[in-house]
Amino acid sequence: MALEKSLESHELLVPKQSSAMTKRGAYSAISYMACAVLLVLFNKAAISSYDFPCANVITLLQMTSSCLLLYALRYWKIISFKHVESKEESISRNPATLVSLETLVHTLPLAFSYLLYMVVSMESVRGISVPMYTTLRRTTIAFTMVMEYIFVGQKHSLSVVCTVAIIILGALVAGARDLSYDSYSYAVVFISNICTAVYLASVARVGKSSGLNSFGLMWCNGLLCGPILLCWTFIRGDLELTMNFPYLLFPGFQVVMLLSCILAFLLNYSVFLNTTLNSALTQTICGNLKDLFTIGIGWLLFGGLPFDSLNVVGQSLGFLGSCLYAYCKLRGM
Repeated sequence: MALEKSLESHELLVPKQSSAMTKRGAYSAISYMACAVLLVLFNKAAISSYDFPCANVITLLQMTSSCLLLYALRYWKIISFKHVESKEESISRNPATLVSLETLVHTLPLAFSYLLYMVVSMESVRGISVPMYTTLRRTTIAFTMVMEYIFVGQKHSLSVVCTVAIIILGALVAGARDLSYDSYSYAVVFISNICTAVYLASVARVGKSSGLNSFGLMWCNGLLCGPILLCWTFIRGDLELTMNFPYLLFPGFQVVMLLSCILAFLLNYSVFLNTTLNSALTQTICGNLKDLFTIGIGWLLFGGLPFDSLNVVGQSLGFLGSCLYAYCKLRGM
């Protein structure tokens, strides 16, 4: 119960105005970036090193293991799914879902936006080069600012807007050498940006209006999305491919998948915590900063990245803008 009270006290609602980032907020942002970078490495190991062909199955395993762990922790009353849970809610709770049907219905927009975000994100990588994809994806920051204002009334200071402009400028510079235009691919990437912004804004809004903490949001999201993802992988034949995968019982592959599931749980929790404790915009900025670290670590470990002066300048501008944003948030500017 001590863990439950401690976690509940750490999760605050999204403010209407920009405010200084707390130590807890800074820790959650750093935790997200660390988990995200490590998860990318383990997912790459599963897909590239072992040639596992079914990325959707990895997502399904991560979601299933997350739900099983959450169910066990909540059933044993180690954690709670709400900031404050009354005795009436505890008694009326459905023992199968651990939350009321009303709460599940309330989180449907979050689940729908998450599924849409996943589907469109997978499609957005087709038909477009990596530099241009990175450039267009970083415009998600602007969409997130708009969605935050529409969904939760979040406003940002001029200094924050300027740091976002520097990040977007850096993305444009980084992709300046590859401006080949493909209307369909560009449209899909921009739709993906909108879906990402809607998903993060939904996390902030549903987390505030439902009374659910990060664990509760993760539970409802997995409970609603898991069956749909299971049906999708079955229809596509991914489950059959997985059962026939030659390295399925190989200890090394199983260790990689286990660590991937653990990191996915920690990552999802840090996403919900960072978004509710800080803001959807902060989460997006952290995502961009995480990408820079991922590129750097990937270059050190795997190499193979050609030197491009404009790309280096653009990435440096993006890193500078992200650092300035962090400074503004820490100072409450």
